[in-house]
Amino acid sequence: MARIFLGWGRKTLKITVTVGKPKLSKGPSFEKLMQLGTEGSGFSPNYIDPDDPAAIVFTSGSTGPPKGVIYTNRIFVSQVELLRDQFGIKSGEINLATFPLFGLFDPALGVTTVFPKMNFTKPSQVDPFEIIKTIDRHNVTHMFGSPALIDRVGRYGEAHSVKLMSLRRVLSAGAPVSKLVLKRFSQLLPQGAEIHTPYGATEALPVCSISGLELQVESGPDQGKGVCVGKPIPGVQLAVIQISDDPIERWNDELMLSCGEIGELVVWGPNVSVEYLRRPRANLLAKIRAEKGEVRHRMGDCGYIDKKGKVWFCGRKSQRVITAHGTLFTVNCEVIFNQHPQVFRSALVGIGKVLNQNPILCVELEDKKRWRGSAQLSQEILSLGARHPETREIKTLLFHYSFPVDVRHNAKIFREKLALWAESKTS
Repeated sequence: MARIFLGWGRKTLKITVTVGKPKLSKGPSFEKLMQLGTEGSGFSPNYIDPDDPAAIVFTSGSTGPPKGVIYTNRIFVSQVELLRDQFGIKSGEINLATFPLFGLFDPALGVTTVFPKMNFTKPSQVDPFEIIKTIDRHNVTHMFGSPALIDRVGRYGEAHSVKLMSLRRVLSAGAPVSKLVLKRFSQLLPQGAEIHTPYGATEALPVCSISGLELQVESGPDQGKGVCVGKPIPGVQLAVIQISDDPIERWNDELMLSCGEIGELVVWGPNVSVEYLRRPRANLLAKIRAEKGEVRHRMGDCGYIDKKGKVWFCGRKSQRVITAHGTLFTVNCEVIFNQHPQVFRSALVGIGKVLNQNPILCVELEDKKRWRGSAQLSQEILSLGARHPETREIKTLLFHYSFPVDVRHNAKIFREKLALWAESKTS
């Protein structure tokens, strides 16, 4: 319609194709075009090199300027296959795309895309009723939602006894999702439907996944051990190496740490990007060349592998707090303080010079009307940390009205900005 009535592409389009019965187009249908191609009419699709660039996808920029990740055709195909096989997505399903980029996978999966009425840059402020209404109206079977959106819809659904009977599965990613948020949203789902929290990054998607039910039985998240993100997805390789802020030019098996040791997560496989666009320094810091030319990607995340082969996420490498007594990993510490019923979320930041940083806990409360907290509440929260060796030396707490977060998911906390704010409050 845009081509005919608005003249889009008038000077450049040479072949027009209509899917289905052509009514407004003089061009052949897609089916007829394919038939002509097999009959030797001279028409044939162009050959596409699987390793040619297909798109430039930018990172969220939560720990620095966004970087352009080069996606090849091979990477896209691999991602589609991994998502389909891992989550059992079937052709003919209906997806609610609350994150538009993921809607690009739907045509390759044979899935219908439904876009809800919302501001896609502010999922944390979505109208829950609009999401629920859209799911019911279109019999949505599959949806992706950031942790912020899942939390908001889950709270509304719990308060209004909502049941989303058409949903078969829900994916939530972009930041760790608390067990409380998963449990609340799972109560809206019919029997047999599951929430999954896949782990990955723009440079490598997906890497691991764990179901909400499996996450509920893991005891570690409440004990300062990080957040379990499940086992690596079949076809994706993962290792944990020694933490370093310097480039690593060549892979060496001696870099790998033993089971249970916290280090930097490294992944490789057909779905993993091999370079950034025009960012040579970023490539040096994030890519490691293996013996046969294979590129292994440093996730920039800290974590470890447990005895069951499950991967645990401990926080971003660049956001770890290095004190005179040792290294504190953000997620390991925050899950302990987040247990307090009045805490909406917390963020650990470090002030001062590296190797001698002062750990500061920033806290955002559930009750925005009393966001400044009190001395008694501060003491209650800090007392949770005093019980664990990971958080025992955290003795300063600052209440914050609303954490700065990324535009994409409204869930990744800009701890670098919080650190500057905390420094201004304590200096």
